[in-house]
Amino acid sequence: MKEETQVTAMKALSLTLNKKWFDLIASGEKKEEYREIKPYWINRFVINEYKKYRTQVVEADLMATYRGEPLFYAINKSFDIVSANNGYSKDCPNVKWVHEGITIGYGREDWGAEPGKKYFILKIGDIIK
Repeated sequence: MKEETQVTAMKALSLTLNKKWFDLIASGEKKEEYREIKPYWINRFVINEYKKYRTQVVEADLMATYRGEPLFYAINKSFDIVSANNGYSKDCPNVKWVHEGITIGYGREDWGAEPGKKYFILKIGDIIK
């Protein structure tokens, strides 16, 4: 009798990056990618249960609590990999990396963050060849 193996699809987050940040990530130098805390990214990163609170809570106070827990826990960390393109054409350069989670905080200026501004910080794991 043949042993069954279970295959699960990896959940990927797709991004588009400009060349400077794309090249730094592909080289392994840049270990974080930043996304502004705006409704578009809130809809992509925040667990469904919390989305209805985004205008009252998330945009007003990123470190707020909901049901006694820090809102930080509402961030969706279920992506397995990130697939980033440098451009929009079907044959543009692409880099993939292991998704290591999303936090909220201040980024590094040398990696593209503005000083004093909070971002969703996507942690970059190993580059997938």
